[in-house]
Amino acid sequence: MNISFEKYEGAGNDFIMINNLDGNIKLEPSEIVHICDRHFGIGADGIILVEKSKKPEADCFMNYYNSDGTEAEMCGNGIRCTAKFFLSQIVGNRTSNNSEILIDTRAGIKKIIKNNDDTYSVNMGMPIFESSDFPTCQTCGEIQGYDLNFVSMGNPHAVTFVKDVNDIDVKLIGSKIENDFHFPNKTNVEFVQKIDENNYKVRVWERGCGETLACGTGACAVYAILNKLSPRHGLGELLENEIILEFLGGKLYLSKNRDGAIILRGPAEFVFKGEIEN
Repeated sequence: MNISFEKYEGAGNDFIMINNLDGNIKLEPSEIVHICDRHFGIGADGIILVEKSKKPEADCFMNYYNSDGTEAEMCGNGIRCTAKFFLSQIVGNRTSNNSEILIDTRAGIKKIIKNNDDTYSVNMGMPIFESSDFPTCQTCGEIQGYDLNFVSMGNPHAVTFVKDVNDIDVKLIGSKIENDFHFPNKTNVEFVQKIDENNYKVRVWERGCGETLACGTGACAVYAILNKLSPRHGLGELLENEIILEFLGGKLYLSKNRDGAIILRGPAEFVFKGEIEN
């Protein structure tokens, strides 16, 4: 059976999207690794199977896998791509205006809105600052030589501030922090450089992927830590207005609603489509 797919990207973070609403497609971890391989497969940071949700209020379930074949709880760029794929390719049972969708994930149901400028806004929920996925102290001094701040956006993140992100050996340091014993389920890592009060550069090492061009939950993690530390450590007064985080693959826009939930806004773009021989 051949499997039809479409490839999407959000700020350079790329995904293979597959309609699996009938539940007939099963992929082994080794198959996911092969398909995501950039030399011998299609090439992607992950695979998203769009499936039926067990929750009646949700339009679909985002079954997301990293490029190494492991399951992931949440993906901020991937969920925007899922929304665009679903709204453009699949007729939902409650999205008659084609501008709003509820997507179920392993981190809960997320609401996504299509904006007039063709960006997508995701209510990513509240940050979590205490988790069994990272140390109980919020900054435990140096781990692998870096002062880290911890937060979960459904998945664990370690955020550190540096003078210049281009001076960081992200592959070496990111891998060491990801696999450090302090993180029983490994962790994502963000290196952040302040440009001004509303602009920051970020490089990210994603758990199960390596360095990627952007990371949606990583962007939210950075924003959460900026809010938590501000105005301490000279980070400035935040954050009533939308701020910009510049990744290698493009810009993501962060704000919060009246309840304090983080809103992630950014692009979702179709790249190409094809079939996988299976």
